[in-house]
Amino acid sequence: MKKNLLTILSIIIMGCESSKTASYEFPEKYLINLDITPDNIPFELALKKSGEKWYAEVYNAEEVLRFDEVMVKEDSVLISLGVFDADLKAKIQNNGQLQGVFVKNYLEDYKVPFTAEPSQGLRFPVNSPVKMDLSGRWKTTFTTENDSYDAIGVFEQEGNRITGTFMTKLGDYRFLEGNVSGDEFYMSAFDGSHAFLFKGKIEKDGSLSGSFRSGPKYKETFTAERNESFELPDAYSLNYLKEGYEKLDFSFPDINGNKVSLSDERFQDKVILVQLFGTWCPNCMDETKFLGPWYEKNKNSGIEIIGLAFESNPDFEYASSRVKKSMEKLDANYTFLIAGESNKEKASQALPALNQVIAFPTLIYLDKKGKVRHIHTGFNGPGTGIYFEKWVGEHNILVKELLSE
Repeated sequence: MKKNLLTILSIIIMGCESSKTASYEFPEKYLINLDITPDNIPFELALKKSGEKWYAEVYNAEEVLRFDEVMVKEDSVLISLGVFDADLKAKIQNNGQLQGVFVKNYLEDYKVPFTAEPSQGLRFPVNSPVKMDLSGRWKTTFTTENDSYDAIGVFEQEGNRITGTFMTKLGDYRFLEGNVSGDEFYMSAFDGSHAFLFKGKIEKDGSLSGSFRSGPKYKETFTAERNESFELPDAYSLNYLKEGYEKLDFSFPDINGNKVSLSDERFQDKVILVQLFGTWCPNCMDETKFLGPWYEKNKNSGIEIIGLAFESNPDFEYASSRVKKSMEKLDANYTFLIAGESNKEKASQALPALNQVIAFPTLIYLDKKGKVRHIHTGFNGPGTGIYFEKWVGEHNILVKELLSE
């Protein structure tokens, strides 16, 4: 109850410009450094005004994420991070810098301190001339405490600036940006939910080695070598229906609490896309950003999309409020159902016909008879460039074929 009251008060303050609010002259961009001792995760952020309303922009390579729920009051700044239940909270210092904390409201102990100062255009220090151009495609192996997995690094380098991403069989690490200094390179990203840091070294044989950090605790190591032909497993081969199943069968409440079943009349004789989704998931955000406008363009051709939301908090009111916000922010006006918890084991139990839930998002293609025809696991989004465009083409062909049957 206390948290709800604080949220309501924040919304009221955000909707009204206080007479006490000063006319701040913020720098063009801040360089924010999230403190994950002994490292920092840097990203650029701008605070701007449209009329009397504040908003924030976060920059990762060519991506600009806009956050419209921003409060600037006296010496405080509060930025609500879009579709994610997370905030940046800061105090304005006498020298104009910011000191604050990045919090995920659904995780009790997730608080990452940060500082912010005017950006000088570099995310990371550059102390030595560049020794090698890292542009191209790299076969990468990430190693965790108990396992390892393959990825493809795709980079573009201009001078000491490097952008790109890593693609895995479950999704990409979105838009990364950083710098090359001598035989070292650094890349980072912040999307409102995930904060990533990649640090690497160029070895004498031209291969790469380094570390990957996600947030304050998680860490992996990686090695990479140039390879233009290496491919990840086919994303349409990872999930399948268990023996004896041809169809899915589910019934979950929609965002207003009304039960919706796949067998309902409105879904009959149509091509159905079932999206396994979570509002906490940046790759799901990317897929939903594509599916929302795509659905508006194609919905009159006999297509429906059902988003099954698996949320970090099982409380229905919480989950439905997060999904409603995602629908609004991402212009996604298709059907969303509250399907359960984000735990993959529990999500698998909610869909017993599926071999298992491997990744969020997952997109399941049903024909007009309700049979499962294709399952696409994970999502490598617009941060992957031509690889995302290739998937869009494949997706459109699959749907066209199903509609023609």
